[in-house]
Amino acid sequence: MAVSIRDVAREAGVSVGTVSNVLNKPDEVSSDSIARVQTAIDRLGYVRNDAARRLRAGVASTVGFVVLDGRNPFWGDVVRGAEDEASRHGIAVLVGNTDEDPAREEMYLDLFAEQQVRGVLISPYGDITHRLERLRERRIPVVLVDRMNPEGRFSAVATDSVSGGRMAAEHLLEQGRRRIAFVGGPLDLRLVRERLDGARWAVDSADVSATLEVIATDALSIEDGVAAGRRILDRHPAQRPDAVFAANDLIALGVLQSLAADGTALVPGQISIIGFDDIAFAGAAMVPLSSMRQPARAIGATALRILLEEAAEPTLIPRQTVFRPELVERASTRRP
Repeated sequence: MAVSIRDVAREAGVSVGTVSNVLNKPDEVSSDSIARVQTAIDRLGYVRNDAARRLRAGVASTVGFVVLDGRNPFWGDVVRGAEDEASRHGIAVLVGNTDEDPAREEMYLDLFAEQQVRGVLISPYGDITHRLERLRERRIPVVLVDRMNPEGRFSAVATDSVSGGRMAAEHLLEQGRRRIAFVGGPLDLRLVRERLDGARWAVDSADVSATLEVIATDALSIEDGVAAGRRILDRHPAQRPDAVFAANDLIALGVLQSLAADGTALVPGQISIIGFDDIAFAGAAMVPLSSMRQPARAIGATALRILLEEAAEPTLIPRQTVFRPELVERASTRRP
């Protein structure tokens, strides 16, 4: 049976209030009482229940983070940024990975609500505004991560995906590519649509004749990228795109894997490839991958900081924090 604060008080021969003051306000207690309580704690092996103490005070020691795809190293970096910021405030980050599954997303939101976390960071799969409003009604603030909130109902921290898509397509056009394929999905995922919209804008606005086709995938995974690459290889060489803009680096790496397996050194001679996120593996690929870099750790740290500010002051007006992506050019888009 766990040792309670009453056991410590009985052992030390003092009141429960005195033990509480020793633990929380030692400057209000005599040195003799502190010594007696500390001796009792050491003898009994008492461990204070800090979570319960914080809950009684109305301040939880944890925040929840619902991520879209735990397989993507990008999200590992975002979480790391949030954890680094959280540690500065003495709190922990609980992470739930939805794998783009709305049912799992709902489960984690219910769990974090039951745990009475201080707030929730989330990269939502779809439009779950009503669900997030219910959290806020329970005085649990919410900040969207890697998603903008045009309605301004929630604070959000993200990279400008439309701008990133435009910059990626413009880079391919500048390299002389004219038949661009956008590979990614599902297309009802907002970040996928935004990156596609940016690429489409660049192609439609180009001074040269160029086309943009969409090769949809079921998920943003390496496996789906491999499958898309095989679909490209199945075409007659004259019908293949001469460039691929992938919705994220995992898709890009999968496409690259398929094309490299053909053994004809298609990349970058015949087909350029650019991804999005600039995960650590991008630069270490068999053909180093060009990518649109997101400041992942800065996104996580900024989101966590805003969440704590809103937890402390619920009347703050939601804000939208947008980072600009950076083009990182590597061998996969350089003509030989």
